[in-house]
Amino acid sequence: MTEKYGFRKLEEKVACPAPDGKIPSSFSRSLKENTDKIRTLFGCDDTLIIREFSTEGPFPLKCAVFFVEGMSNELAVSEFLMKGVLSLRVVATEDPIDVLYKKRMIGSDIVVEDEPSKIIFSLLSGSAVLFADGSYKACVADTKGYESRAVTEPENEKLLRGPREGFTEKFITNMSLIRRRLITTDLKFRYFTFGKRTNTVVAVTYLESLAKPETVNILCERLSSIDIDGILDSNYIEELISERPGAPFKTVGSTERPDTVCARLLEGRIAIIVNGSPVVLTVPFLFTENFQSGDDYYLNFIYANVGRALRYLSFFLTVSVPAVFVALLTFHPQMMPSVFALSIVSARDGVPFPAAVECAALLTVFEILRETSVRMPNVIGQTLGVVGAIVIGESAVSARIVSAPMVIIVGLSALTSLMIPRLKSAMLYYRFLMLLWSSIIGLYGYFFVLGLLIVKLLSMKSFGEDYVEYLFSLDFQKIKDGFFRTQWKNMRERPKNMAKDLIRQRKRD
Repeated sequence: MTEKYGFRKLEEKVACPAPDGKIPSSFSRSLKENTDKIRTLFGCDDTLIIREFSTEGPFPLKCAVFFVEGMSNELAVSEFLMKGVLSLRVVATEDPIDVLYKKRMIGSDIVVEDEPSKIIFSLLSGSAVLFADGSYKACVADTKGYESRAVTEPENEKLLRGPREGFTEKFITNMSLIRRRLITTDLKFRYFTFGKRTNTVVAVTYLESLAKPETVNILCERLSSIDIDGILDSNYIEELISERPGAPFKTVGSTERPDTVCARLLEGRIAIIVNGSPVVLTVPFLFTENFQSGDDYYLNFIYANVGRALRYLSFFLTVSVPAVFVALLTFHPQMMPSVFALSIVSARDGVPFPAAVECAALLTVFEILRETSVRMPNVIGQTLGVVGAIVIGESAVSARIVSAPMVIIVGLSALTSLMIPRLKSAMLYYRFLMLLWSSIIGLYGYFFVLGLLIVKLLSMKSFGEDYVEYLFSLDFQKIKDGFFRTQWKNMRERPKNMAKDLIRQRKRD
């Protein structure tokens, strides 16, 4: 049976499968045999460092420290493990590793381990492993020393007011950012590992008294069914646990802000932290969250409501304006004011393409410019986006390839789409779908696709919760943070159906 001393480490809590099925079933009491086994396992990997040494005294004890270059702090290995062991004297009848731990290992982040898979997993994770001749066990010390990005404000979620901290690629740091804000034993973390080759550690965190057990069980079942070679980012997990991975609307939330995650945990939701990714997932994720911003809660609620209303309006305009304009111009010109209609007709004089083709071409060019500016370095990308749009638009109008009103319509649609980046895929999909049907049967096609959009939203669920439940309701406590945000003094209840035991929880609070 595995013996453990001191505090339990992360490596002991997660499953540690063999990357290639080559991990030995057990280690022996011979230091040479154990060294040969580890060397055989790593093969020609030059990053494996082995430091062999002997203790002082008339009966020196042969020892060896193993660590991976670049993953461990070499100074910590020398000072933390080797220096304290050199002067030790061991009686032949004692297990040398037990003696080393009890007499020389004073750190709380050292454990004694005898299971080979956990020893190798710890070694690959950046820990140093100490073997001694005469023992099949090993001392595992947390000497991780690889570089990681500092805690900074997320570039894509900057706020006018509020915390400036964002998640990083370091797993333990991300968990500590949540722990610092939710100082309660009610906060729970559950570990999983995914990827046959990457052995990526994933943590599921929630407030036990608030999260619904059914939702936790659904999430754990979906996570348990994942079978993949490697997990390199949280988006892998997002696609694998979504109800409809190919749907344009997301049912799994994502954020790089610890305060946003904590706010959702306080509503009874669940967060998923992936080692190596600064993006944390949250479930359930509802439609209204696409239009919420951190500024809504750190600024005056009147100003926040204006911004949120503009986001809802922008979503409607970006998917509707091109389709409605093409439908009116092609099928229903009588519905436009006479002066306006004559102005558009004169502006289109000499344009060789139908309105639908003209609009689709301009929208496609805009998407190309946007993708190009995103992929380029920041300074060049911003310049390319602005200059490219002006030059191409002005040149196209001067050459009579497109009309000036169509440039304005496409520009308005493109500008409003930037207000809601979380819905980029949905806006792109429904914008072109509405444009297609409007160019075929006019406004009837537009209202047909609009109806499909509404039916789609009403039929969607996220981990058992209705996707738009908190938009179309007469219950104030349900819509208090939907189309608008009310004052904090009126937010007395958590979202209904999201957290468990609400009545009992209110009494406890």
